[in-house]
Amino acid sequence: MDDLERRALEYHSKPVAGKTAIKTTKECRTSDDLSLAYTPGVAKPVLKIEQNEEDSYLYTNKGNLVAVISNGTAILGLGDRGALASKPVMEGKAVLFKRFADIDVFDIEINEKDPDNLIEIISSLEPTFGGINLEDIKGPECFKIERELIKRMNIPVFHDDQHGTAIIASAGLMNACEIASKKLSEIRVVVSGAGAAGISCARMFVSLGVKKENLIMLDSRGVISTEREDLSAEKREFASKCRARTLKDAVKDADVFMGLSKPDVLTPDMLLSMAASPIVFAMANPDPEIRYETAVKTRSDVIMATGRSDYPNQINNVLGFPFIFRGALDTRSTAITENMKKAAAFALARLAKEDVPEEVVKAYGGSHFSFGRDYIVPKPFDPRVIEYEAVSVAKAAMDDGVARRKIEDLEEYRLSLRERMRNALS
Repeated sequence: MDDLERRALEYHSKPVAGKTAIKTTKECRTSDDLSLAYTPGVAKPVLKIEQNEEDSYLYTNKGNLVAVISNGTAILGLGDRGALASKPVMEGKAVLFKRFADIDVFDIEINEKDPDNLIEIISSLEPTFGGINLEDIKGPECFKIERELIKRMNIPVFHDDQHGTAIIASAGLMNACEIASKKLSEIRVVVSGAGAAGISCARMFVSLGVKKENLIMLDSRGVISTEREDLSAEKREFASKCRARTLKDAVKDADVFMGLSKPDVLTPDMLLSMAASPIVFAMANPDPEIRYETAVKTRSDVIMATGRSDYPNQINNVLGFPFIFRGALDTRSTAITENMKKAAAFALARLAKEDVPEEVVKAYGGSHFSFGRDYIVPKPFDPRVIEYEAVSVAKAAMDDGVARRKIEDLEEYRLSLRERMRNALS
């Protein structure tokens, strides 16, 4: 057993098994408390909610409760390990929701691989939750599951494996292009990996201004070309007429490599063939498509990001989902729209350009950060992320007409988020 395995297993098992627990928010010490918490007092909010469902946000925890749901078919980079094996990851997501946005979570692991049955099960949970975070569900089923749940449910549904990576990567891409003096409308992009994250990243890049004809996507069989007949609907969306058939051919003169595939597929020679100031997001975890040390040794002008915390420019989903749900929950949104996702990306891009406060420097062992090649997205422990991102998401929700609760004063809301997190972490 190596040191990481020993420490990880100890972390998850001691002092008690697992990483989450439930605590009550009201006193229940006397017979009078009991009569209010349960019978007969509990009947009063029951009748109120029957008359007006919106009262559930007033009398229950629905407005601050998210379900993190998986069937375990695509756990991290480990593949299909079963619903029960996904529970440590789902508990981990619960920890991040609480730590970074003070959102409560029930993790729900479901033994069901049939997408239609899974849709039925999850949609039936709507009365309990203010939002649904789907996690570690394999493609292409994940696309249908999210799409149908969004249609059926009147609360936000968000598949983080798709959109979380896309949102953070988009923030990084916008800033990297600014640093490299490249225009989104002119860059050539290669996406290695056509799973949930790859498809979603490509879609978001296009929505931000990348021309679809300048984007080449590859799966395990090579370039997704219009000549192939083995393509899902999602892959057909990005089928290219280019002559390239291999990654080596595709990356020649490309401005951006977006890796969501497997380790070591991008060689030093391939990196050398890319355009000036190449932007490389090597997201395979824990071992990227090209190692950071190799990339910066090969090209001094590379702007490099990975999914790892021990290298600069970590593209980490924790910069997205807690704060997106915070803004969605606080506006009682019925959905998370494309504009809400883009608002989150723009907010992160803006924050990366601001001076970094001393508390962030302390959280990262005295390291100083400033906008540039080694700092294109904010750090997760920057306390300002919730203020920038949740406020932007809430505003977009109201602009898009999916907010059932209006926030009249966004500055007051920003300050309330700061106070909320101060209290939550004290």
